[in-house]
Amino acid sequence: MSSKLKLRKIRLEDMLNNNIWDVDPRPHIILDTSKCRDCEYKPCIRLCPVGCYVSHGDEVLFSYEGCVECGTCRVICPKEAITWEYPRSGRGIHFRFS
Repeated sequence: MSSKLKLRKIRLEDMLNNNIWDVDPRPHIILDTSKCRDCEYKPCIRLCPVGCYVSHGDEVLFSYEGCVECGTCRVICPKEAITWEYPRSGRGIHFRFS
């Protein structure tokens, strides 16, 4: 008797909803928005996997509370406007599907 493994697709949003965040009141990512004004492409808005960066006119708004600590924003920022550190020990995201 053969058993077939049945795979179920899970949306990214559903996976993230299962994680637990212990938000550090001290922001672990600081965004220098004055540098963002001169950025033509604003890749952080398009490439942050959880949408921590949003466009509001010419401004970039940022919320660190939902960050999954991947570091993408720090690597792709052409203006070096992002100061990024890991949250203090024990804080931040606790992955449930890792």
